[in-house]
Amino acid sequence: MLSLLGFSFGGPEIWVIVILVLLLFGGKKIPELMRGMGRGVGELQKGIDEGKRAMESKIQKSMAEANEEDTSKTSNNDTDKKAG
Repeated sequence: MLSLLGFSFGGPEIWVIVILVLLLFGGKKIPELMRGMGRGVGELQKGIDEGKRAMESKIQKSMAEANEEDTSKTSNNDTDKKAG
């Protein structure tokens, strides 16, 4: 059973929807519709992947900067202790 927007769709409901789509768009238009939907989903997936990569690179960059700051603070503290 498929649940979408709070509605549950079983076998009979899905068949009614398929028949309505066939009647509204005809058999020749359905492959075009599906192709367009596939391209749209593909573009959406590419955008999501690109966003994930951008976020991961920003996180890695900030972690590297934080590690550099920690390292420089530690080395400064060590030199201060040796000098004192």
